[in-house]
Amino acid sequence: MGFFKSFFSGKPDNPMAEQEKARQKNFDIFKYDGMRAQRMGRQDYAIKCFNEALAIRDDFETRQYLAQAYVQTNQLPEARRQLEQMTRMEPEHASAFITLANLCYMMEDYPAMAEAAQKAIALEEGNAMAHYLLGKADNGQGDSLMCIAHLTQAIALKEDFTEARLLRAEALGKMQQRKEALEDLEAILAQDPDEESALLLRGQLAEAAGDPGKAEADYRRVTEVNPFNEQAFARLGSLYAAQGKTTEAIALLDEAIELNPGSPALYHERGRAKLLGGDKEGSMEDLKKELELNPQEAEKLNGEFDNKPLVQQTNILGL
Repeated sequence: MGFFKSFFSGKPDNPMAEQEKARQKNFDIFKYDGMRAQRMGRQDYAIKCFNEALAIRDDFETRQYLAQAYVQTNQLPEARRQLEQMTRMEPEHASAFITLANLCYMMEDYPAMAEAAQKAIALEEGNAMAHYLLGKADNGQGDSLMCIAHLTQAIALKEDFTEARLLRAEALGKMQQRKEALEDLEAILAQDPDEESALLLRGQLAEAAGDPGKAEADYRRVTEVNPFNEQAFARLGSLYAAQGKTTEAIALLDEAIELNPGSPALYHERGRAKLLGGDKEGSMEDLKKELELNPQEAEKLNGEFDNKPLVQQTNILGL
């Protein structure tokens, strides 16, 4: 009897079920509109949609999409809040802790990064990425020994883990264990002879060992593989200048600046080379250009070159 009454009156027999159905429909609309907006690069609209969806229903996947949108708009604290909530929602989800550890690395919060990585390891002992992230956290806190230990665990789990081998080579280089660092780099280059970071680091090790010929070969190789790698040109220019080859250094850096006109590091190195070559006026012009591109250097330089490589340049061996 109730069915016929509901049917002929047009009123639902179960209002609560209909309300829940409407809520689910609205949730789906907001969630999938957010996903479409995210794919189209409209992160601002995606964030609004995901928040509207979450106001209707808490959902792990929606929070994941929202965290991604916050990262893409550089709202890292907001992204972190979403990820932390995800780890509370599903504390057995190792990938959420790994994502949180990566975000903490971006925020340079290394203790929190280590904590998230350790929680991921507790859930998945054989997760090579979690051990790698713990090693990165150790490195960020200046603990080279523990960094090497955790990276060694990551490599044992994943032999061809290039990023872990690179970071371990870096840490070994800092501890003056050049032979062991080179072993990691050679293993990487055996798989990919043109791996730029490995070539650059091998060049730095050669430079530190007093072998400028090998360093030059590695830096030069990177410039051939990638003419837009400004670090390789900066290091090669610095190497030439240190050897008194200021003409060669300036010519090289002229070429590099044509390819990378927005690089303060290249203007810095060319300015140093010009200063060493006696061209003070040209040196000052490059200094001014560097400061236009990187005003933060103004306080460090105090109006003149200090005859040292630019601080921004990656320099793990103290060269």
